[in-house]
Amino acid sequence: MLKLRAGSTLLVVLVVVVMLSLGAYTFSELMIVEMEAANIYGRSLQSRELALSGIEQAAVYVGDRSEIDGWNSYHNPEQFQNINLVPGEISRTSGYFSVVAPVVTDSESKSIRFGLMNESGKLNLNILATEEVDDLEDVDSELDEFDIEADTPVDRLMYIPNMTEDIAAAILDWIDEDDETRSLGAESDYYETLGSPYSAKNAPLESLDELLLVRGVTPELLYGEDTNRNGILDPNENDGDATLPLDNADGVLDPGWSAFLTVHSREINIRPDGSEKINLNATMLTELYDELEAELGPDEARFIVAYRTSGPVPTLSDFESGGAVTAVGGETSEREALNELAVGIAKAIFSEEGVTVTRAGIDLSAGGIYSINSIYDLIGSEVETEIDGQQTTLVSPWSADPSAMTADLPILHDLLTTTKSQYIEGRIDIGQARLETLLGIPEMDEDLANSIVNSQMTDTNGAPSTEISQARQTTGWLVIEGLTTIEHMRTLAPYINSGGDVFRAQSLGYYGKGGPVTRVEAIIDGTFIPPRITYIRDLSNLGAGYPLSSFRGNETWWLGETTQ
Repeated sequence: MLKLRAGSTLLVVLVVVVMLSLGAYTFSELMIVEMEAANIYGRSLQSRELALSGIEQAAVYVGDRSEIDGWNSYHNPEQFQNINLVPGEISRTSGYFSVVAPVVTDSESKSIRFGLMNESGKLNLNILATEEVDDLEDVDSELDEFDIEADTPVDRLMYIPNMTEDIAAAILDWIDEDDETRSLGAESDYYETLGSPYSAKNAPLESLDELLLVRGVTPELLYGEDTNRNGILDPNENDGDATLPLDNADGVLDPGWSAFLTVHSREINIRPDGSEKINLNATMLTELYDELEAELGPDEARFIVAYRTSGPVPTLSDFESGGAVTAVGGETSEREALNELAVGIAKAIFSEEGVTVTRAGIDLSAGGIYSINSIYDLIGSEVETEIDGQQTTLVSPWSADPSAMTADLPILHDLLTTTKSQYIEGRIDIGQARLETLLGIPEMDEDLANSIVNSQMTDTNGAPSTEISQARQTTGWLVIEGLTTIEHMRTLAPYINSGGDVFRAQSLGYYGKGGPVTRVEAIIDGTFIPPRITYIRDLSNLGAGYPLSSFRGNETWWLGETTQ
């Protein structure tokens, strides 16, 4: 019978203890890893919620314009820069968000600001494609007197970098309602011959990504060199073929067509308090006068209804600029026909034979023979009309003097409109538009477009200026700052604005130190009350886009070569 050696039991016990210890160690390591993974996952979720909080903050800000004088979405560090939403005892546990945007007029593409991107700074393809030929013919008939050619939709698209006539025509064919192929365009008969056939949409676009279905449109054309979608020229976007994306290393960011085109822009046509604006082109002049008198006073009301009945006194500069195209002539337009019908009804209801309808001594029985294209038609103009049987010249209550315009325009802009439509679509925000977009505006000349781009909303240090952006609440700053004349402004005004009500926001959620970063992009439609978030996309897979260090401190507007 074999006997166990002395101490063998101890050896077995030691082996068992080692195995148990190893198992315990492995288990604890696994639990630590699991805990760290859970912590990272939790921080990732929280960083996403921080980023979404930035979007919600932007939506709330868009909807709250009770103090319109202090409202500023362009650059507002107090609302959008490094906002500490989750306080922590240490920086690692403190959560922040920032809403950031590039300064598109910076030629070096290295400046950022803390605010929203106005979609009206881009050309709205849906509105461009629905421009009717009849409307263009009406404009042409008026401009022919001054030897001016009206831009067609294809012409306006041709200012976009790398755009060709055949692609421009194909884009418009894709959106318009008919199946008629434009010159150089493409309709369903082309797309149905492809390997994977499909039909042209023939309806408004819901997203710019749909353009990738249009003949000739490629991701490179649509998104350019800006692979991380931050609007900043990053080192890898300026190194030729060394790293992706492939670029030309020219020191200039090619942002692609997405920086020039949109399908979302529009403005809500109401006052800041939500009430209706006064329609300057209202059919019933008596009601128009009464509304204007209550809001502005008798002299202002009299001048406006006199303008509607008699038109402005033309000046030499009006004829030179084409700004006096408001008079009726030729065949009766639809608006005039409706005016005549309304006048007939008004006479039947309110008048007896030999009795006229008057306000402030002006006979309003004939209705509004002249229309008002914009509030700039009223500024610095004169009207000759008959008051109490005497021919009288009325001088506008609103002077074209810069200081007077600075005080008057915000009030007039918030109170008056030239259409009863609930929304105004397709006008261009001159403060946030790129040069190529500005050049596509009808009646815009190259010198003025360059002057607008060079008049950046920056202070003497080159940083985005809150004060300047607030001072440019209306498009009148073009006249106030001497970039153009009031006569030229009258021709431009129907196509431009100082900011629409649909915004794009990029929000980053992050921690004071370490941890993940989430970047999301959203479209906020302020034409709804309350504003709606109509689109949202997570861009985190493209990287943070901006160095978090640039969000802290005062000198945060210049990124140099440090972007991620």
